[in-house]
Amino acid sequence: MSQQTEEQGANLPNPAEMAKTYAEVAQRASRVLTQFIEKKAKKGLDAPSDELGVARAFMDLSARLLANPYKMAQTQMNMMWDYFSLWQNTSMKMLGVAVQAPVATPKKGDNRFKDEEWEEHFLFDFVKQSYLITARHIHDTVAGADGLDEQTQQKVNFFTRQYIDALSPSNFALTNPEVFRETVKSNGQNLVKGLNNLLQDVESGDGQLRIRMTDATAFEMGRNVATTPGKVVFQNRLFQLIQYDPQTPDQYKKPLLIIPPWINKYYILDLREKNSLVKWTTDQGHTTFIMSWVNPDEKLAQETFENYLQDGALEAVKQVCLQTGEDSVNMAGYCLGGTLLMTMLAWMAAKKDKRVNSAVFFASLLDFSEPGELGVFIDEGSVAGLEKKMNERGYLEGSEMAGTFNMLRANDLIWSFVVNNYLMGKDPFPFDLLYWNSDSTRMPAAMHSYYLRNMYLANKLREPGGLTIGGVKIDIGKVKTPCYFISTIEDHIAPWKSTYMGARLPSGPTKFVLGGSGHIAGIVNPPVANKYGYWTNEATDGNLPESPEDFLAGATQHAGSWWTHWNEWVTTLPGGSAKVKARQPEAGPLKVIEPAPGSYVKFRLDAKKSA
Repeated sequence: MSQQTEEQGANLPNPAEMAKTYAEVAQRASRVLTQFIEKKAKKGLDAPSDELGVARAFMDLSARLLANPYKMAQTQMNMMWDYFSLWQNTSMKMLGVAVQAPVATPKKGDNRFKDEEWEEHFLFDFVKQSYLITARHIHDTVAGADGLDEQTQQKVNFFTRQYIDALSPSNFALTNPEVFRETVKSNGQNLVKGLNNLLQDVESGDGQLRIRMTDATAFEMGRNVATTPGKVVFQNRLFQLIQYDPQTPDQYKKPLLIIPPWINKYYILDLREKNSLVKWTTDQGHTTFIMSWVNPDEKLAQETFENYLQDGALEAVKQVCLQTGEDSVNMAGYCLGGTLLMTMLAWMAAKKDKRVNSAVFFASLLDFSEPGELGVFIDEGSVAGLEKKMNERGYLEGSEMAGTFNMLRANDLIWSFVVNNYLMGKDPFPFDLLYWNSDSTRMPAAMHSYYLRNMYLANKLREPGGLTIGGVKIDIGKVKTPCYFISTIEDHIAPWKSTYMGARLPSGPTKFVLGGSGHIAGIVNPPVANKYGYWTNEATDGNLPESPEDFLAGATQHAGSWWTHWNEWVTTLPGGSAKVKARQPEAGPLKVIEPAPGSYVKFRLDAKKSA
């Protein structure tokens, strides 16, 4: 036998492994198909709905485009010239002639085309540039359509981008050089394994495709995520209150209470030791508490936004004051938790309640007039459709909301995993941030309907007296508590220019800080990482400029993390530097229920399905 023949034989897959894989795929495919047919037989074939108004938006777009045939012809001509230039460059490249500049190049940070062959091999380079040329002209045509209202324009832009991203050559086996190499190398076993992964995800998603982003079995609460030591010292039907063990001999007199969003689990702020905000604040000497919200089911369907205020945030303040013996606390709210925090401050202002010494808002919307791309999913039709689903179940399924957020960054949070899991046939990499991202939570029907209608649709929170909660008219303008707003420049969920408008609503001393990166990385940005930096405009403290553009024009960029900047701010407030002997959770009047991270956070919606 020749050496070449031996090498070819060595590359052949093991017959036993092949047989096992094929059997698994066949068995799983049969089971998934049977379950699908049974479900359809029970439910019937429902007519497709257009709750988001996508079809209407594109019909309107088509009418506008057809009304200007000259502009369409010009667009087509420009695209043909780009194709002609590409053909010319490719022909020269095939002949070995150097080409000065490509016709189209990926944007900086586009990881779809990072493989070297996308540039070095003339065929893959041609496919890549053809796609980029087409994508650019389609996007420019849609974005340049005249006469569309803002909501329709936003929808066609967003869903056109979804369509363009889906058709990327990187998402197909024959046009992705990395997948093509792996297919040849493994004799197609990557595609068989990928099909098995696909069927497994459909099966675990109960008939719906739920793409696995990470190996969930690699993580365990309290072992390698949510590891900061502490105790659950209070709980009710909505939340558990965690007090973290002190790490310094003395602590600041004013305790710190953090309200995370109940759209996500709290442990994004305690992901791992080196980037845990709660560990860092505890290490700085703060007596740190955090709320761990319950993952609700149909029993909590009628819990309202008022319940989350009264029995959630206000109850937590009461218990922290009781546990520490203090008459006021420093507070922090993240995203929706910040929206609740400001609502609570306005409620307390009306009641002359001064139990909050200061408040910091992490990427929190208060003025919803410009909600960014999330606005695509929120109009009267889509909210009504969502309410119908929620009323049937009693809650909004967590995976549905997670899917919406993933679409905002589809190439990173959807298509990259399609390529890795289904085309390359690889198992997802164990990554703690994606483990958290996959740990979705439900929303009670009554609360979420109120939030969508009154905040996003009607934007009543910013209006003095626009909301009445517990018989109290909510007026943010009456809030005089010192406030610190941290937003991030690349945030797609709470755009910083929108959060800035909300920062101008309270009447007390206000500081606005703009961090680098996005909604998660820009907030979870520990000093030890020395990444991203932040901007401040010291000349405008307490009197923010009217526009975010004016703020940024006069801002100064700083290296490092906003964490240290906030810590300096909060500890230099009146009485902020006073300290007491370290507070042990067991020494307070509240009874320790269980160790952190507690039982509420451990309930995962996918635990049963992935078992």
